[in-house]
Amino acid sequence: MTPMYPRIYLASKSPRRRDLLRQIGVQFDVLTFRDGERGEDADVDETPLPAEPVERYVERIALAKAEAGMRRVLWRKLLRRPVLAADTTLELDGEIIGKPRDAADAQAILTRLSGRRHRVLTALAVSDGERTRSRVSVSEVSFTTLSENDIRQYVASGEPMDKAGAYGIQGRAAVFIDEIHGSYSGIMGLPLFETARLLDIFATEERQ
Repeated sequence: MTPMYPRIYLASKSPRRRDLLRQIGVQFDVLTFRDGERGEDADVDETPLPAEPVERYVERIALAKAEAGMRRVLWRKLLRRPVLAADTTLELDGEIIGKPRDAADAQAILTRLSGRRHRVLTALAVSDGERTRSRVSVSEVSFTTLSENDIRQYVASGEPMDKAGAYGIQGRAAVFIDEIHGSYSGIMGLPLFETARLLDIFATEERQ
């Protein structure tokens, strides 16, 4: 049976994104750095530009990651396939909130989110070196009011440390979330509707 989507490279170490791609039947290989490559293609600089809108920021980072992934494919002389990359960030009071630097930062972020509504933006980009396409998914998440003990115990679990906004909707933090509007998978880190549409575009254009 012919796969619904083309086989791709995933330029992400996130196990959540891997699981989401498997959920919709996408076959992929993970692109990772090897010794000596970081000097040639340093990590993408995720520093926001002055006055940069969050929508533009998250899309710019996803595009940079996809392009860096394609350079890696070419350097290694791998079989040429589309590269998928994604980036997730939060926006609260106009401020971009990424992953916490440490436990104290995670606690501070969660204190700010407590009892309030924030936006989660996930951008994804697909590139094959000739074509590049991107999409941005925007969702709203409402948190219940958290006690200091709630926050302290959650931070102590270690779950917030590798996640934008210091929480994972698919993990223990699910009990903090009162309401969402938008894409559940986008809040997790890979909006499946938009992902499927982008891969459909690449598959269709390839056949034309």
